[in-house]
Amino acid sequence: IALSETLRVAAEARRAYYRAVAARELAGFLAQAQSGAETAANLATRLGETGGMNKLDQAREQVFYADLTAQLAAARQRAASEREALIRTMGLWGDDLAFKMAAALPPLPSRPQALPDIETEAVRRHVDLKIGRLELDALAKSYGLTQATRFINVLDAGLSAKTTREKATGEKIRDRGFDVELQIPIFDFGEVRIREAEATYMHAVNRLTERAVNVRSEARDAYRSYRSAYDITMHYQKEVLPLRKIISDETLLRYNGMLIDVFALLAEARQRIAATTAAIEAKRDFWLATTNLNTAVMGGGVSARSETALASGAAAEPAQH
Repeated sequence: IALSETLRVAAEARRAYYRAVAARELAGFLAQAQSGAETAANLATRLGETGGMNKLDQAREQVFYADLTAQLAAARQRAASEREALIRTMGLWGDDLAFKMAAALPPLPSRPQALPDIETEAVRRHVDLKIGRLELDALAKSYGLTQATRFINVLDAGLSAKTTREKATGEKIRDRGFDVELQIPIFDFGEVRIREAEATYMHAVNRLTERAVNVRSEARDAYRSYRSAYDITMHYQKEVLPLRKIISDETLLRYNGMLIDVFALLAEARQRIAATTAAIEAKRDFWLATTNLNTAVMGGGVSARSETALASGAAAEPAQH
């Protein structure tokens, strides 16, 4: 349980880090774009004063700068919130709050991971399944269950049925155990113990099997998400952004040659900003998908406390019969 919780917290810290860095990278990009828009807006104002730009084009430059200013404010707030989320996840305080983060997310690997046996790897390495196997072995040993016969050693089962104790008044009462009377013969009592032990063991087997099926599904889904995130991010970096740069450069040349108006120039700038923002978010999603893939294989994706609660509830079921 402690190991699962440690893996979960570590994965959450990695996710929080990638979100915080991505938010910082986006805020940095918007700050650069806003600075350029501010320069253009100031130039438009001066040109308007000299009659070199009409009021409509001046207003378009000004509103573009105003829009970017609002986007930058929101991005900086998101960056601050994501940093605080990272701080909470890592449990930092005091002087540790002055830690430094990277200004941008790391680049993608040259090629994605090839994991043709992702399900096998997950079943073999997932910490929840390792713990489940150990608990199942311990349960079998506690009942004396052997692989050769699959019988229960009743003498070593150590199960307690109903016991009798006396109140201060001398009245005898029974503690509730199995729904079996204490007066049954020894051999009947032994059969009840075998059935209860086998039911408990097979219930644990079924829970472990269910978890293994879920782990395989989670691994498949995590790998598909990882590959999809990689392909999308690479598409932005190798196709969308280079094409956007060409379009921006050509649009600026045509604007300087007075072949297009400021409206077309600003429309292209907005599209370039939107494309760069999407590329940053795609890169963030890739690193989040990488973390989720590692979690799907190794474990730590679900709170260990939740898993414990489910297991405790399931283990209590046989005792209610």
